[in-house]
Amino acid sequence: MTHLPPPAEELRLLDAELRQLDARRAQLLTRRAWLVAALHQARQRPQAQSSPWPPQAAPARPETAAPSVQNVLLVLGGVLLTLAAAVFTLVSWGHMGIAGRALVLGAVTLATLAAPVALLKRGLRSTAESVAGLGLALTVLDAYALHAAALAGTDGTGYAAAATAVLAAAWTAYGLLPATSALRLPLPCALAAAQAPLLLWAVAADAGPHLITGALLVTAGLDAVAVARLTAGAVRITAVVAAYGMGGWGVLGAAWLSFTAGGPGDAWRAGALLLLAAVIAVGSALRGPGVGHALGLAVTAGLLVVGALGGVVRSVVPSQWAVPAHLAVGIALLAVVRAGRLPEALRRGFARASGAVQALAVLTTLPVVVVVLLGPAGRLGRVWSGAPSDARAAVAVDVPWPPHAMVAPAVLAAVAAVLAAAVRTRLWRPRARIGAVGLLWATALILPAILEIPYTAGLLVLGVLTAAALYACRITAPAAQVTALVLALVTAAALTLVSLASQSATLAVLSALTTLFAAASWRAGVAPFTAPVSLVYAGALASAWGAAADWTPARTALLVLAPAAAAAVLAARLGASRATVPVEAVGAALGLFAVALAVTDPPMLALVLALCGVIAAGTALRAERRPVGYAATALFVVAAWVRLAAWDVGTPEAYTLPVTVPALLVGALRRRRDPRASSWTAYGAGLAATLLPSLVAAWADPMWTRPLLLGGAALLITLLGARYRLRAPLVLGGWVLALVTLHELAPYVVQVTGSLPRWAPPALAGLLLLALGATYEQRIRDVRRMREVLGRMH
Repeated sequence: MTHLPPPAEELRLLDAELRQLDARRAQLLTRRAWLVAALHQARQRPQAQSSPWPPQAAPARPETAAPSVQNVLLVLGGVLLTLAAAVFTLVSWGHMGIAGRALVLGAVTLATLAAPVALLKRGLRSTAESVAGLGLALTVLDAYALHAAALAGTDGTGYAAAATAVLAAAWTAYGLLPATSALRLPLPCALAAAQAPLLLWAVAADAGPHLITGALLVTAGLDAVAVARLTAGAVRITAVVAAYGMGGWGVLGAAWLSFTAGGPGDAWRAGALLLLAAVIAVGSALRGPGVGHALGLAVTAGLLVVGALGGVVRSVVPSQWAVPAHLAVGIALLAVVRAGRLPEALRRGFARASGAVQALAVLTTLPVVVVVLLGPAGRLGRVWSGAPSDARAAVAVDVPWPPHAMVAPAVLAAVAAVLAAAVRTRLWRPRARIGAVGLLWATALILPAILEIPYTAGLLVLGVLTAAALYACRITAPAAQVTALVLALVTAAALTLVSLASQSATLAVLSALTTLFAAASWRAGVAPFTAPVSLVYAGALASAWGAAADWTPARTALLVLAPAAAAAVLAARLGASRATVPVEAVGAALGLFAVALAVTDPPMLALVLALCGVIAAGTALRAERRPVGYAATALFVVAAWVRLAAWDVGTPEAYTLPVTVPALLVGALRRRRDPRASSWTAYGAGLAATLLPSLVAAWADPMWTRPLLLGGAALLITLLGARYRLRAPLVLGGWVLALVTLHELAPYVVQVTGSLPRWAPPALAGLLLLALGATYEQRIRDVRRMREVLGRMH
């Protein structure tokens, strides 16, 4: 049953519900008023945007920071004041008396130099730096004014030297005062001013270039001392820059004086300057700015020592011994490194300096080596012109002999000895030995030309070097083996070029090189390189024998094919060796070269092509070289065509039947092995090779012989295709037979058509269409049956 409260309780509940409804209504009214106001503002915003008055722009951001503006203002103020003081000193000085001049300049300078003290106390450091810079500039103007007013008769250069010394001392004292020690400008400026006094005093004293260079080096030494004593900061950076700058100019001057020394005395003085620079570099390396700088300074010191002592030795020996003199000092420097107990930085630097000197010495011998290697190439245009008188004449054909070549063997041998004896580290010793071997090889290569030994003896030396390099290929180390192989190839090429001067020398050298490289091919590691090279020399030997026998190039091509055939046989014997592909490539190149030689003689060209086809067919017998059979077939076909062209044969069947018959035989073999093979694959290409060209010729042939024979052949092919149900013979033979028949009957058709009345052809066409329409269904069945028959054929 429903519970009903008493009336009084029910009245109380109703009043509570009404109060809640009133509160909710007030809330909803407030929300409504807010939405009405928001809509009113939204209607007014587009009107404000379309107003002609632009909106108020946002305040612009500053483009520069306050410290930057401050620095710019201070620098500009200092510059303007300095310019004003300079104008006053240079222009307005003469309008005042001596007392006024001294009073004005002195008061302004002292006030300017004292102002930074007060500014530093107030914390205005940037302003104090600017004012201090102005004060330093005023001291320079004071020095100029003093010379212009009271010391005008003195020497300007000497006065400048004294003034820069005094200014450097004064600025140093000013920067070290307790009140101004916080300033960063005076001390670097004092150090910069200190670079000039010694140089200016040397110039003022009319000293020679040696003393001026000495002044530069002494200044650089003092800068180096300052670098060693100063801590990090602007002063030390200024000292480092000054030391490198003054030292660099001093070293350049001393090196020029040593290079242009007219006698031992000048060389000794220039050498002393270079040694002074070396001492400064060593001292800076020991107490320098860093490890990298120390190593660089040590290398520089070593080079300076070599330049100093080498220049002295150069002044007392002939000019051609200048390079060996410097090389001897560089090697001695390396000996000092190994014998003495030097710091690690100096040891490494001196060792690198010695290596740089030796490398430069070796570079001076490169012209001789290049002439010996490439000079004989000038005989390529005049082969077998006659044996030269000596080995030098054999190499210096169209190029001049380099000067001072006599010392090149000594330089190369000395550096090779150093590499073999001095390098003892485990990592670099094998490389050093290889380098030594290369240098000794270069020495032996250029020695015959330098000594001007007889031509035959020079050839013998090059042959022995080639044989020795090929024998060295037996070494198992990869780097050494590669080096020996490269040396052998380069020496063999040089020997070949030198031998071109004489016919007998060429034949003997090519025979020897063919044998040497063939013997070296027994080593599996170098066989991929030596075996092809042996075949190349064999081809060159064949060409040389043909030229020696006064054969035409076409006949010589037969000799060139001999190494090509040998390459094919050798490749078959090598099997899966890494030398197989290079040998085959060289054999193919020799075959192409033989073809190029015979191209001017068609009969001989046909024979060469046929022999190339035989070689290719022999190669195709190998299972992995079956595709070469296509090349062999092409060569045979081209050989036959060239032979027919040489016989002036113009009948196309003579060119096509040699292709068709082998193609049909191959197709028959293919069908016997694989009965499922398509007749188009087996016989299509062979039949088309003869039928299509003959069809074109038959249509242009006014005689009846070719159409008759072609039609008979097409009929036979069609019947064979129908007998054995082969699609390709049936289709090709049928189409050719139909076209030949059409060609033969065309004149009669034209004749009959011309004799008929004009209404006869349309009437005949209409009757044909009616007949076809009447038997349409039967014709469709016949066509389908024919398609099925052809489909069942192969």
